[in-house]
Amino acid sequence: MIPIYELNNLAPEQILNRDIRQEADVGAAVDAVIADVRQNGDEALRRYTRQFDGAELDGLEVTAEELEAAWERLDEPFRQTLRQAAENIRAFHSRQVHQDFVITDRPGIVMGQRYTPIARVGVCVPRSPEAFPSTILMNVIPARIAGVEKIVVVTPPDKTGNISDEALAAAKIAGADRIFKIGGAQAVAALAYGTESVPAVDKIVGPGGIYVATAKRKVFGQVGIDMIAGPSEILVVADEGADARCVAADLLSQAEHDIRACAVLVTTSPALARQVQRELEVQSATLPRRDIVEKALSGGGKILLSDSLEAAVAAANRIAPEHLELCVQDPFALLPLVKNAGSVFLGSSAPEALGDYFAGPNHTLPTSGTARFSSPLGVDDFCKRSSFLYYTPQALADAAPRIAEFARREGLEAHARSVCARADQLNKEAQS
Repeated sequence: MIPIYELNNLAPEQILNRDIRQEADVGAAVDAVIADVRQNGDEALRRYTRQFDGAELDGLEVTAEELEAAWERLDEPFRQTLRQAAENIRAFHSRQVHQDFVITDRPGIVMGQRYTPIARVGVCVPRSPEAFPSTILMNVIPARIAGVEKIVVVTPPDKTGNISDEALAAAKIAGADRIFKIGGAQAVAALAYGTESVPAVDKIVGPGGIYVATAKRKVFGQVGIDMIAGPSEILVVADEGADARCVAADLLSQAEHDIRACAVLVTTSPALARQVQRELEVQSATLPRRDIVEKALSGGGKILLSDSLEAAVAAANRIAPEHLELCVQDPFALLPLVKNAGSVFLGSSAPEALGDYFAGPNHTLPTSGTARFSSPLGVDDFCKRSSFLYYTPQALADAAPRIAEFARREGLEAHARSVCARADQLNKEAQS
């Protein structure tokens, strides 16, 4: 049974189980995979697919015929669901597009900032047990809005060497350019360095297990990455009016992801705490992934009693959870108090799963407390900012003495001379 504690008796690090230290051999194993893929390319990818996915592949890439056949096989109601979800995601992320700007408020000076898309992006999509079509939509659509030229999706095949019709349909709707039947650390290595079939990209995004996360960490610098994702997390803040059945269901929605997932309720109501405790036992007993759920709840599940909702939100800010649900009578009153959370779900009609699949905000979120300093995946993750600067000769000459003084105070004489040389040239021209 999930335990009940007093919030005041626990430190933030005791609330969520965030011990994600990798096993000692994970780093070495990932190093070996990366080196193997760099040296042996497609042959290594086929070998790892046989070893880890049990599939013998003739070709690594999904063909246009396979994509079209999957689309035709998929039932029209789910196609419509995918279309509506994609439309919602597209509408939300379109608001994130930044505008270039130019400043010309001083004579002889022009400066500004412009955004340019990353040229090539790789999207990692886990399979558990099928590739997640929601992850494809959430990662590909913002990249497409940003203007990325080439978007490559990688996801492991099933034992028959295929990817689910749902995932391929999502890739078609989202606008992926190429899809490869590979996963794990080997897919990250292929995206980072390229193989005979898989093109090298400039940035890798998307979730994965500890091997994918470790591989992304190791190839960072060769390519950009979005984040290092830890286990799924949910923290529910609830008052006495919350529905225990729904709160328990929301906690279980994260617990079924992974045995390391964290599911925490903070409530001001002892009665609700006991009701949720019972509901978790009842509902988990009938779930297909019961074993995973029970291990997650025993390892990272807690119910905490708080003196007030304000204290509950203050605790949430210290924890910085991936998902924060405010299952309270007036969630908008608490929203201004929230400082650190990946995504916030307001009220009893906004379960976390709404954000996972359909509403529009991204479900690729900072975990392990990184919401203190990072943000959900968005259009910004697929763009670069560049500044630009122009001075007329006279404008530079006017500023040169101050720039030279600054440079010399930092002990950088060549910097000073590079400015003064231009100012001197302008003076000579003026005197001639």
